[in-house]
Amino acid sequence: MKAVLMIAAGSPEVLQVQEVPNPAVPVGNTELLVRLVAAGVNPIDTKLRSRGTFYSDRLPSILGCDGAGIVEAVGAGVQRFRPGDEVYFCYGGLGAHQGNYAEYTVVDERFVARKPASISFAEAAAAPLVLITAWEALYERGRLAPGERVLIHAGAGGVGHVAIQLAKLKGASVSTTVGSEEKADFVKHLSADNVILYKQTDFVQAVLDWTNGEGVELAFDVRIVG
Repeated sequence: MKAVLMIAAGSPEVLQVQEVPNPAVPVGNTELLVRLVAAGVNPIDTKLRSRGTFYSDRLPSILGCDGAGIVEAVGAGVQRFRPGDEVYFCYGGLGAHQGNYAEYTVVDERFVARKPASISFAEAAAAPLVLITAWEALYERGRLAPGERVLIHAGAGGVGHVAIQLAKLKGASVSTTVGSEEKADFVKHLSADNVILYKQTDFVQAVLDWTNGEGVELAFDVRIVG
């Protein structure tokens, strides 16, 4: 199969398309062999490429945490999937396990979800890591509750725009910062309640005004640093 191999840490030129052996038909009891149709590109992928993976002794490596594709074969113990199912997932790509910049991969069914028919493979491959990040931050760590107010920085970004939707789904009120009118229109379309153009407005004062001086119950800063 063709795959994008990271042969060393460095600039994008360290990524090379090469022929590598196909993954074995699932030998693990609960594994799926997936023919990848699309792979996501996340900030973590570019950082691993430039700085090195978590397993620097295992180069060359195939990056790509997010993937979407079609199940080709299943292990004997697989319960939820069968060949032909369209799936998506976040698995591999950190150096220990093969990532998704390839034509095929093997992944345990525990990490796989069925792709909604309403979205494309490309859309599905763009979703897992940002969804996991926003979900864990708001629901598991922030314990966001219905009726609470949340400030989400960079609301038009990859994680931010998902966080707005998850917060609204929970029944919270959302204030968010954005950098342009175009982005403001985008987050309003996602039902953000209070949109702050941070280049023009002091967001701290804007949040205090929005909450009658009380502040928010939860703040989520998803801006990428370094």
